[in-house]
Formats: sequence, structure tokens, C-alpha cells
Amino acid sequence: MTITHISAECYPVAKVGGLADVVGALPKYQNSASISSQVIMPFYDNKFTKENVFSSIFSSEILLGNTPIEFNVLVLKEKPLDFDIFFIDIPELLFKEYVYSFDDTERFLAFQIAVLDWMLSWEKHPDIIHCHDHHTGLIPFMLQESYKYETFRKIPNILTIHNAQYQGWFSHSKVGLIPPFNFDHVGLLDWGGTINPLAAAIKCAWRVTTVSPSYMEELKAAANGLESLLSAESGKCSGILNGIDTDVWNPETDHYIIKNYSIKTVNAGAEANKKHLCDTFNLDFNKPLFAFIGRLVDEKGSDLFPEVFKLALQNNNLNILLLGSGNPFVEEELKNLKNDYIGTYDAFIGYDEKLSHIIYSGADFLLMPSRVEPCGLNQMYALRYGTIPIVRSIGGLKDTVIDISETNGFGICHENVTVLEIVNAINRGIILYENQPEYKKIRTSIMNIDHSWHVSAKEYINLYNSIN
Repeated sequence: MTITHISAECYPVAKVGGLADVVGALPKYQNSASISSQVIMPFYDNKFTKENVFSSIFSSEILLGNTPIEFNVLVLKEKPLDFDIFFIDIPELLFKEYVYSFDDTERFLAFQIAVLDWMLSWEKHPDIIHCHDHHTGLIPFMLQESYKYETFRKIPNILTIHNAQYQGWFSHSKVGLIPPFNFDHVGLLDWGGTINPLAAAIKCAWRVTTVSPSYMEELKAAANGLESLLSAESGKCSGILNGIDTDVWNPETDHYIIKNYSIKTVNAGAEANKKHLCDTFNLDFNKPLFAFIGRLVDEKGSDLFPEVFKLALQNNNLNILLLGSGNPFVEEELKNLKNDYIGTYDAFIGYDEKLSHIIYSGADFLLMPSRVEPCGLNQMYALRYGTIPIVRSIGGLKDTVIDISETNGFGICHENVTVLEIVNAINRGIILYENQPEYKKIRTSIMNIDHSWHVSAKEYINLYNSIN
């Protein structure tokens, strides 16, 4: 069976969020399960493309409405990834330093048309076309409705929703940019009076998945306007929990961390990494270390951090370390807190891959008070490294973290995103940390939890087999 994934992001080529991690890992693990899996993505002007050499394997021209646009299909000359990856090069539209901008309608529509036009030249078509998020959401519609791609109509296609908040809306005045189709079916493109690529994909895809079972159920109640559509199409919808790449995220071999360790040596290993963090950021090694890694945006609940941290740090019985960037106002408040809590708090505004790995291995607790979390990978990384997650019970966090008050519980959960609930959850963490035998028992047990892509890839393969 051959699978073609189509996505705007793919790690390590271009990453904005979790979409890149999924598309960069799922094909690798599918290939290891005797499935031939490949990725097609845009060619951006970024660090990865500057550092690698590419060759063209196909050149042609698309029509975006009445405008002819040339494109090339590129492949890596050297340093291949663990799966075949192809790049759609449209210099005037896609070759930018950014992945997303304010108005990407023409950019990603041209990308999708170029993908399908190139596929028309293939001798053998894929068994499954797997689309990811709204940037590829018009492909299921074009496969079904555009005259040009009639030969593809029997190929099953799947849409995976990574984040339903973003839907790619654009005006009906641009409908002429889509390759000609039976205009009697134009309603498939519409949702709420605009062309909505994500809605069109939900209507036309053979199957729709989200990146966790709980997120699928939550979308039926809150999906930025798509609630009734997802409820109506629920018969073809399911949630498959993301996995993590356990080759990359492995404390025994991770080249970023200060001291490698296994389940048997986690105490010594984690303490060595914690000591490095405490020495680097002037924190007290003897106090529990609470950390946050991620974007400083409302979705992550990080707008509450300045007030949360002030309250939590008042008793001077913990450390807090933050790695992230986003809202400039929140960034400034978090930086200002450094002066008031020297020796117990620090914040690295920005992102550093090496530092993130050391934090996962050296922190005692990881904070994730998300308002929205379709799946979440950070809590899985934390578990892999023996760091206890403190999460809001929503989406994938609800599916992956069981509160310590329950049978076989191993994390700390709270129900709402409020300052007091987050502070209370932190205080529960302090109490757990003070009971070192129980804390170390949990730290060892969570490292045994299997959230690898091996498990998730099998679920996708079962889904493919059900429609192929």
C-alpha cells in the first residue's frame, strides 16, 4: 500500500507547530510497518533549504484561474530523510522565509493544484491520499468535483484536522481560481457564506480524523463554527492519538542533554540535568523545578502566567523556568518578573531546541494549562523523560494524563484555566515532590508508557485498510 501525505509543514524541513512533528514522524513509522509512505510539501526559503542541495525531477505549468504559473518538483540530492519527500517549488508564491502569512489563499491553492497536476503524470497512483489541515483542504473537493482530476475519483482520501481554529476562509469571488468543476456542487465549498477549505474537506473526504479522540468529541461542541458539520459527518470521523518519535526523544541517546539515562538510572540522570539548569539559570537545586515550554498565546493559557507565577512564588518553596515566545505583552511581564524573584524564577524568551531537551530531562514538573490542545506532544516528551505533567484536562491532554488521585494515576490535572486552579495544581505538585519515595516511583513508572508512533501508525494503517 502506498500513502501520499500532503502538508504545509514537515519536520525537520519547516515547523510552526505540532503539524510538522506529525508529518515528519508518521511516514517514517508507516514505512517501518511495510507501508510505502511519502510526503509532498511546499519549497520554502528557510534554513533547511539553504543548507541542502536539491534537484528538479519535474517541471510544468498550472493555471490559477486564467494565470499561468510555472512550478518545479524538487527532491533532496543528499541527506535523505527516513521517507521520500518532494517539494513543490513556485518561486513567486511559496519560496518565502515564512510558512504562513496574513492571506495565503493563492499560495496554498496553487500548491494543491500543482500537487494534483504532477500526480496526473505518475504511472502509478497512490492507494491513499492523506491531507493535513486546511492548507490541503481543497484537495478532497478537487478530487471529487474537478473535471481535470476525474481519474483520481476512486482514490480514497483522508483529512486529518490538527487544529480546527484555522480554516483557510476566502471569498466566493475567488472561486474561479479552482480548476473547473460542476458549479451545481459549489455549495460543497461554502460554509457560513464564504469558501471554507476545512469545511469542504470535511464534506468531501472519505474519512476525517483528529489528533486525539477527545479533541474529536470536543469539536462537536466547539469548532470555530464547524460544530454542526462535524456532528452531521460524525459517521466518518474518528480520533487517533498522535505519537512521538522515540528515536529522537530518547533520554538514553539524546545528544542534547547533559547526562543520558535509562529507567534504571533516571534519578541520577535527571538530577544531573536539573543541576545544569539550576546552575545556568541561578535556581535552587533543592526545590522542585516547574517548567513551561511553548508558545505564549492564549490557547496555551500562558496569558495567566505572570499572575500565576507571582502567587506560586510567594512562599519561596519552588523554582519556575519558562522557555517560550509569543504575545509581546506577556513576554515583557514575564521578563520583568525576573527582578522580583531572583534565584527562584527565570525565563528564556525565544526558542532553543537543545535547552528544550534539557528542560524535559531536568525539570520535575511540566506545566500545560491549555485552553485548546488537540493532542499535545510536550506532555508525551515529558513522560518519556520522567518529568511529571501538570495539565488541564482537555483534548489530547485528557487522553494521555491520569490524575494521581485516580487508580494508576501519574500526573496532576485541573479542569479549568484559571489562576487559582493552576496555582492549586502547582501546590499539589509541591506536596508530591516532598514525598520523594512516591515522586520517584511515579517518575520511573511514567517512562514505561508507550506513546511511540508505532502504536499510532498501526491505527492509521487500520483506517487505510478499512477504505482501500
